[in-house]
Amino acid sequence: MATHRSGAGDPARTLELLWRKDLPSAGQRGPKPALNVDAIIASAVELADREGLEALTMRKLAERLSVGPMTLYTYVPGKAELVDLMLDQLYADMPRRAPDEAGWRARLEAVARDNQALYERHAWMTDVATSRPPLGPGLMAKYEYELGALEGLGLDEVEMDAALTFVLGFVESSARGTSRARSAAAETARTEESWWKAHEPLLARLMDPARFPLASRVGSAAGAAHGAAYSPDHAFGFGLQRVLDGLGTLIQSRQSRRRSR
Repeated sequence: MATHRSGAGDPARTLELLWRKDLPSAGQRGPKPALNVDAIIASAVELADREGLEALTMRKLAERLSVGPMTLYTYVPGKAELVDLMLDQLYADMPRRAPDEAGWRARLEAVARDNQALYERHAWMTDVATSRPPLGPGLMAKYEYELGALEGLGLDEVEMDAALTFVLGFVESSARGTSRARSAAAETARTEESWWKAHEPLLARLMDPARFPLASRVGSAAGAAHGAAYSPDHAFGFGLQRVLDGLGTLIQSRQSRRRSR
């Protein structure tokens, strides 16, 4: 379960901070301040990457930046707004690898794997529910770019949005499963493979193949293939191809309908 959600702060203040570089300059004179919003965001991301989002507090962040908490609040109202700023900055900095000359399937797979890599670098992102996404320049640039993978395929605008949401939803779900598996390994100080090996003798006595013939056969084959009951990499690769297969059926039907007119 996500423990945080985007859009939880003051909407007006959040939008102002997200789009601060696009606002007219106030023309302030004097020396440039040692601290700024960009530095705060960068430090917050580093802290969340290392210790998790729960560990990120305004007080701890202020200590990292060698300022008092009240000084920090003059730049960012609170953690809710800060999380939106962090997300939007990461969206802005994402690599854009989709090949323009490739077919739609290769383009969408590149989009999916770029997002998978983002979650790999910043696992705490799986703890943020984004049903109210931060509508900043980073997110809008990401949305514009990713929609390009679906342009010209015969889908209408609503279908394009839904198709992209479908792909990104799969990536997020997969990333959450991967994050939970890694957390379990870290908390128990054991890999998935070693954990299952340790319990294999007991499981072999409990799981009667005569009672569970199908589960025993399939489970044994999957366990032997992955070295554990679950392989995040295999699940992602297999699932992504099935997502693209499903979209392929939709795209083909739309293109066939257009040709028949």
